[in-house]
Amino acid sequence: MGVMMKILAIGAHPDDLEYGCGGTLLKYSKKGVKIHLLVLTQGEIGGKPGVRKIEQGESAKILKAKVYWGGYADTEIPNDKGLISKIENVIKLVKPDLIFVNYFNDTHQDHRSTAASTISATRHLRNVLFYEVPTTVDFTPTVFMDIGDVLQYKMRLLKAHKSQVYATKIAGRVGILSILESVRSCANFRGFQGRVKYAEGFAPLRLSLK
Repeated sequence: MGVMMKILAIGAHPDDLEYGCGGTLLKYSKKGVKIHLLVLTQGEIGGKPGVRKIEQGESAKILKAKVYWGGYADTEIPNDKGLISKIENVIKLVKPDLIFVNYFNDTHQDHRSTAASTISATRHLRNVLFYEVPTTVDFTPTVFMDIGDVLQYKMRLLKAHKSQVYATKIAGRVGILSILESVRSCANFRGFQGRVKYAEGFAPLRLSLK
């Protein structure tokens, strides 16, 4: 894929994108691909919105990405014509070759609404991939990106979200995992599935090969 390629990554909250497809975005950014981020809320339920907006900006600097904000209230993202139109307007502005978005089966309503509206907004586009976050369920990726060479930089992206990465814990059968531990574990597991050491996995809505 050439240097003129453009990617639009859509997330409900600050740090969704870094967790779900941060490594892939890093690899494409290093190749000169233009990265655009659409973040629909400032994540105010999980922290101070001003702080989280600044943190998202710091992450975007690492990715050399432009950030667009949706302006929705955290936990109140609707699946409606307004959101579909907002996503369509960003798509018209960016003209992306590839879109990443939250997976539609998720325990968080914001993620479900983001995915559902994006499915409608991208009905004419050829390349749309769903990514996973800790609240995603029944996720079976069939597309993989080897992120072994950028895993440490993906961690830097997440560390830019200081208010979240050191405060959020994920409960599991083996105890409590930090976000960073979860990222590494997930990358290792998806790497096993993708036949590499560390990977990000994606489920395609559509994927057109050239």
